[in-house]
Amino acid sequence: MAQPEITIYSSKFCGFCVAAERLFKSKDIEYKLIKVDEDPSQFEHMVEITGRRTVPQIYIGEHHVGGFDELSAINQTGELKALLESE
Repeated sequence: MAQPEITIYSSKFCGFCVAAERLFKSKDIEYKLIKVDEDPSQFEHMVEITGRRTVPQIYIGEHHVGGFDELSAINQTGELKALLESE
């Protein structure tokens, strides 16, 4: 069973972005990083699909997790594991 693709919309100097990356790395989970501060079109795309202007914005497959606080919360409840095994 393949793991769903994980996408993190991120920017430089973002502590919550680093924390999100660290959480995935600690679980040996691969992710795609999109640096919105380096590509304004990616920032606009992120705002369009999430309705939010803050980073990180995290997707697991088609599921919009939200930011690091939401990621941390679903990690604590076990929902993260379920999302990663859902595909």
